[in-house]
Amino acid sequence: MIGILLLGVCAPLRYGQSVESLANPGREQARQNPSVNFAVLRREGGGPDAASAEQPLITLEELIAEALRANPEVLEARRRYDARLARVSQVSAPPEPTLSIASVGNLLPFSVQVGDPSSARMVSILQEIPFPGKLALRGKIATLEAEAERWSYEQTWRRVVSELKVAYYELYFVDKSLEIVQRIKGLLEQFLKIAEARYQVGKAAQADVLKAQTELSILLERLAVLEQRRESTVALINALLNRPPETPLGRVAEVKKGTLTFSLEELYRMAAADSPELKQQERVMDSRHYQIALAQKEFYPDFAVGFQYMQRPAMPEMWGLSISVRLPLYFWRKQRPALDEASAEWTQARRRHEGIRAQLFFRVKDLYLMAVTADRLLRLYEEGIIPQATLALESSIAAYQVGAVDFLTLITNLITVLTYETSYYEQLVTFQKSLAQLEPLIGRELVR
Repeated sequence: MIGILLLGVCAPLRYGQSVESLANPGREQARQNPSVNFAVLRREGGGPDAASAEQPLITLEELIAEALRANPEVLEARRRYDARLARVSQVSAPPEPTLSIASVGNLLPFSVQVGDPSSARMVSILQEIPFPGKLALRGKIATLEAEAERWSYEQTWRRVVSELKVAYYELYFVDKSLEIVQRIKGLLEQFLKIAEARYQVGKAAQADVLKAQTELSILLERLAVLEQRRESTVALINALLNRPPETPLGRVAEVKKGTLTFSLEELYRMAAADSPELKQQERVMDSRHYQIALAQKEFYPDFAVGFQYMQRPAMPEMWGLSISVRLPLYFWRKQRPALDEASAEWTQARRRHEGIRAQLFFRVKDLYLMAVTADRLLRLYEEGIIPQATLALESSIAAYQVGAVDFLTLITNLITVLTYETSYYEQLVTFQKSLAQLEPLIGRELVR
């Protein structure tokens, strides 16, 4: 990653030496030619300041592990899958038999009248038997619905992890932006002192002072916006981890740029083969297909087999066997509309699958283009724009010391460096975010 800018802004100076000490060794001359110690720009190693260094370091791996343990959406999706899985054996089991006990011929329960042939005690059992194939189809449908929930669960946890990564990279960008703005703010405050001192001795226009004050106010505005963004991002991360919004979050670890080694066509193939959202809808579509087969089976009758035992006083015991058939007599009002419903639901599921696939490929291409563009801009910033802007600022500082450029040019070049360095980290984070958002679409990890 590119080093912190402005490290070499004051290359002609020794570390800690000011322009004033070089140009005007006398105190009176120094008052007449005020200058600034540019050594404030130098940062050894580009590390965090003392305040942020005291905060605990948080890594993305730690946050992901906690999210998978505590995120309510992930836990709810897992229990929903468990519930669907528990239904499979229920719907494929045969109906429970019915046991009946009866007494005939006497008001007293289970007593009989001697000599009365109609007086008896009876026990019967009845077992319903669905038409062959119905139970198997119901079990197949429930199995496919459970598999759909399994893919929904995977889609949920991959989406939550993706959202967490995006928030983590956003927090990294905000922290870097705060660091850059604070550094530029310190330099601009010294520039303001120069302008004020030169204005007091008549060597600078009032416009220089007003320009520096304006740019300083703009930086203060930017700091306020960045601090608000940081608080919001921390609250989002806490929400994904099921923590209270005010829970403090440490400083993020340095983000290393990932790599995108797949072509767009390869990403298309991975999305078509492994996308959890697409897999879920495929299982839904398969279950709707079997529901059509089950609706067709409903045109066939179900059966019931019964066995009876009758005990009579002073007469032989009696045994009985019965077979009954449930006739789908009103099929034009029940079975036929049910078949139409199943067919319509299958068509609906197929159309939804087509829509999900089209949107999936669009999102894959959109994120791929964002990643490729960000990668190209990163190289441009690193190899061209930022070094050139830094050289322009160094040159304007040296020229301003001898009066060759005006104060406005110096301030403009300083703000330009601030803008380009911030843009570099913005593109780095855009690249990382694009890869993180691709992960739930293709069903595999791209960045850690």
